[in-house]
Amino acid sequence: MYDEAFATAGVPRNHYAALLDALAGTDLSRLRAAVNTRIHRDGVRFSSGDDDRFVVDPIPRILLADEWDALAAGLEQRVRALNAFVRDAYGPRRIVAAGHMSDDVIESAEGYEPDLRGRLPDAAAPIGVAGLDIVRDPDGTLRVLEDNLRTPSGLSYAVAARAAVQAELPAGGPEPRAIGDAAFRGLDEVLRAAAGGDDAFVVVLTDTDGSAAWEHAEVARRLGAPLVTLDDLRRRDGRVAAPDEDGRLRPVDVVYRRTDEDRLRAPDGTLTALGEALLDPWLDGTVAVVNAFGTGVADDKLMHGHVPAMIRFYLGEEPLLAAVPTLDLGRTDHREQVLDDLRGHVVKPRFGQGGAGVVVCAHADEATLDEVREELARRPSDFIAQPLVALSCHPTVVDGGRLEPRHVDLRPFVFATNVKMGCFPGGLTRVAWDAGALVVNSSQNGGAKDTWVLSPSS
Repeated sequence: MYDEAFATAGVPRNHYAALLDALAGTDLSRLRAAVNTRIHRDGVRFSSGDDDRFVVDPIPRILLADEWDALAAGLEQRVRALNAFVRDAYGPRRIVAAGHMSDDVIESAEGYEPDLRGRLPDAAAPIGVAGLDIVRDPDGTLRVLEDNLRTPSGLSYAVAARAAVQAELPAGGPEPRAIGDAAFRGLDEVLRAAAGGDDAFVVVLTDTDGSAAWEHAEVARRLGAPLVTLDDLRRRDGRVAAPDEDGRLRPVDVVYRRTDEDRLRAPDGTLTALGEALLDPWLDGTVAVVNAFGTGVADDKLMHGHVPAMIRFYLGEEPLLAAVPTLDLGRTDHREQVLDDLRGHVVKPRFGQGGAGVVVCAHADEATLDEVREELARRPSDFIAQPLVALSCHPTVVDGGRLEPRHVDLRPFVFATNVKMGCFPGGLTRVAWDAGALVVNSSQNGGAKDTWVLSPSS
């Protein structure tokens, strides 16, 4: 494993030395408790099963300026190519005609929306907000593990983690670049660009019981936008309308869609409630939706392996950012390769989210591996595999106030309009609380860390 903070045992990397010196002599249990007391006092929640606690480790992750700048350039390049692909997938499919992909790969994606073929609105970038999952492999290379392009969560949690950690850390460490205003400014720019003007009436569309409901409310508060549910939306003079903060019904210019349901049609082919409320006005151009419907076609885990080809095809560039290879288990050669070395791979449902159904085969018992083999024999095309990556580790406060290494990943956020791309510095580092665990999702017993990007002079 690559250790983010230590070059060798007991010897910190240069950019961690000041932080670790500042922590010397600190009661780490008390520090952890103080950070999370502040988090909970501020009402920050993430619902997972019966637990709604959002837990933050107080030891921040640090990235150097040049490393972040290179990562940000690669992220922005990747999202430009993915936006071009979404438009092409619902348009002329030049990438298929060029032989880089088949129609079936597109149309078998769970997030593909047939209603949008030849009709995808072009007023705004379909992927306005992307949250990519980045891991560091044992040689220190940052790689893309997954692309999250439908309703990626975590932006507000990153800002909340920063506020709590900075308020409680002892003085003496380095100063990170600020993120709060940049994060919400980037989101606001995406929403205003989708509307085509600064005077747009924006609403944040939420579920009543979604796992990230706190974030939805926080985003609405930061943007000065009403938080609404589908029940609040009305049709008025051919437009979607919703109550403003004074309760008056107003035509909506932009819907920032954060509902768990993101499909236009149910499995039986009927329109979902979301589709009934928004499809026709969106296609007619009377309301903008961020992220657009249909972006799930690029969110498909099988599509991850095609992104380097997208970058070369649509942008005429070589990928700036490495990616973890993706194996299509519907292909006999890929399937045989994985079955010959099952413990060397992670098997994922092609259409899963939040870590559900992911099998880290190196950690699985024989009964679980037998189940994986049976599933791959029955429906191989429903799964992909990736080579096992020993995620980097970071010193983390565990019970008893000790620092122990725990695996981490990073979710940075990219904001895209038709004319501009950008990231706020850092993002949300996610950490697996259990020793050796490689799945860091909050829904799978994971937590969070503040992520610091240092200035060039630090």
